[in-house]
Amino acid sequence: MPGPIVVINPNSNQAVTDGLDAALEAFRLPGGPGIECLTLAEGPFGIESQLDSDSVVLPLARLVQGRPDAGAFVIACYSDPGLDACRSVTKRPVFGIQESGVLTALARADLFGIIAIAEASVARHRRFMARMGVLGRLAAEIPLNMSVDESARGEKTFERLVEVGGALKARGAGAVILGCAGMARHRPGLEAELGVPVIDPTQAAVAMAMGTLLAG
Repeated sequence: MPGPIVVINPNSNQAVTDGLDAALEAFRLPGGPGIECLTLAEGPFGIESQLDSDSVVLPLARLVQGRPDAGAFVIACYSDPGLDACRSVTKRPVFGIQESGVLTALARADLFGIIAIAEASVARHRRFMARMGVLGRLAAEIPLNMSVDESARGEKTFERLVEVGGALKARGAGAVILGCAGMARHRPGLEAELGVPVIDPTQAAVAMAMGTLLAG
């Protein structure tokens, strides 16, 4: 039996980790790999800027180095901070949720849209997608313009998600990616409301990790 899939929330907001843990419950299958969700205590309360993203690279790499028992790792922040650094310090597979979410969206629709957390996130995400070579499949990315904590616990978050998701669908998006790990709990309701696939990128990354481990 391979070691667990270690899902790391790089911000220090436990509510986000709890939401991830709940969203991944259906992936905990009898005989399958364990799934362990961790909070990076050294991280900022929310990763909302390039500086926030860069600040967690070394702590993430140290955490990965300290878990030789893991079967795979998932970095559960949509900026994919430290992805290359973490891959350089372990022989275990390391999945970033932005990369995994985009790849999953490409398998579900011709064009995809992204619900970002804030305007400042959009340029950061586009740089990563340019590296992936997928900008030609992006219908649009629209920010909620709220904090990570609000996206996880805010009273009006779902209303705003429906509004932004509808705008992405109107621009041709056949699938919508939740561009922040804190939005995980809203995925089923939003998919029902929009009528198109809504992808929680952490679920997408864990699905890839599970496939890798089960294939041996």
